[in-house]
Amino acid sequence: MILEQFNLAGKVAIVTGASRGLGKGMALALAEAGADIVGVGVSDSSATAEAVTAIGQRYLGLSADLSDKSCVPDIVRQAKDHFGNIDILVNNAGSIRRNDFVDFTEQDWDAVMDLNLKGLFFLSQAVAREFIAQQRGGKIIHIASMLSFQGGIRVASYTSSKSAVKGLTMLMANELAVHGINVNAIAPGYMATDNTEPLRKDAKRNSEILARIPAARWGLPEDMAGAVVFLASAASNYIQGHTLTVDGGWLAR
Repeated sequence: MILEQFNLAGKVAIVTGASRGLGKGMALALAEAGADIVGVGVSDSSATAEAVTAIGQRYLGLSADLSDKSCVPDIVRQAKDHFGNIDILVNNAGSIRRNDFVDFTEQDWDAVMDLNLKGLFFLSQAVAREFIAQQRGGKIIHIASMLSFQGGIRVASYTSSKSAVKGLTMLMANELAVHGINVNAIAPGYMATDNTEPLRKDAKRNSEILARIPAARWGLPEDMAGAVVFLASAASNYIQGHTLTVDGGWLAR
């Protein structure tokens, strides 16, 4: 039956930035589909842990600054030691800095690129090596953005990092598909998260954004659930290198 292909029972998923927002929403969706969760990030994820265990799945919270790639081997080791295997990686952790292009600083450039791209790259590399060693394939899901397709304004490092994530998704798919590893991305539209709070509080920008979204609302963490479970499951086994937009129709306008 087709619904059985979406079942993640027995799978272990690493979700970065799982403490709140989209990361928490995706972690809960994967748990509802049957996966145990390893939540990684700098923030306290005890609320996510409680929600996952209430669903009936196991949760391991790991504190790590993913902008420093030295934490990567320990993340993989602890996940393996605790659960025995790794099957899914969701690279959700990210940061944004806003400033005019002519005033954008090296600090704001590096802070975003180190987390959004460099951290994602090296954690993906380590997990892909583990997938190859396990000889059972795996799923890697990056969180891209509408700014993987558009330029945006006042977010030079964020746009650059998310455009690179889309390209890296294709590169990784080209190289890793032969090992039974699926690499895809999800590009959220305008979501009601901490990153977009300044935009939602700006009455002019908020109304401009809503006017362009055909769905006429900001997205919510639960709007990511179907996409992440699909890309983490056997139902997506022949999908490679794709960036799936979850945007309420933003790019269609």
